[in-house]
Amino acid sequence: MTIPEQTRPTALITGVGRTVGIGAGIAARLAATGWNIAFTYWTPYDDRMTWGVEEGATEAITKTLIGYGVAVTAIEADLADPAAPAAVYDEAERRLGPVTALVMCHAESVDSGLLDTTVESFDRHFAVNTRASWLLIREHGQRYRGRHGDGRVIALTSDHTAGNLPYGASKGALDRITQAAAHELAHLGISCNVINPGPIDTGWMSDEGRDLLLRQTPLGRLGTPRDTANLVAFLCSPEGQWINGQLLLSNGGFA
Repeated sequence: MTIPEQTRPTALITGVGRTVGIGAGIAARLAATGWNIAFTYWTPYDDRMTWGVEEGATEAITKTLIGYGVAVTAIEADLADPAAPAAVYDEAERRLGPVTALVMCHAESVDSGLLDTTVESFDRHFAVNTRASWLLIREHGQRYRGRHGDGRVIALTSDHTAGNLPYGASKGALDRITQAAAHELAHLGISCNVINPGPIDTGWMSDEGRDLLLRQTPLGRLGTPRDTANLVAFLCSPEGQWINGQLLLSNGGFA
């Protein structure tokens, strides 16, 4: 269903830094159904990861979204900064108006286990994955003035913990915060859900890892950003309103 121009809502999507990423796929899917899009990115994170910075990604993503005929704004934000969530909402509202749906795709993800995780890395994972998500949800609840039943909060999570301790632990805390929001924001009519998309190859997999994950997925392929985006689009639609307070596995049966 495409939303008429005069009634277009705005979705704020965090963590949209690369054209091949899940965030970009979700942004494109929502734009295609008529949502105006505000998205965040943080170049220094990509710069210190193995895949590096994708030059021109913000411009390319913006161009793609504008191609759907919707309004778009990109906001660079370091979500490790406790002041960033409020600043992001201020900018999104200034440029596009009130935010109806918050979709959180941002993540700090640096592999390390129980014995080799540093305190600095542990704290940064929780600052980005957990604290920032709580603050974003809080901003959404404090500012939402839309129609009862239209509001949405969607978070992306992971159950990967062994060898990836700070990432998995901080995402587990995110799950609880988002599920709590389904009850604490109930008076506003905001549905809140968590999606675990399973392993999606956005450039981080080795050939060996890809083959292993393929063997563990009954459908015989890996997930794509569009698979996750299709579920997000449903949850953001009127038909998805009744799904609330859930942790949804959207992973092709990955075990």
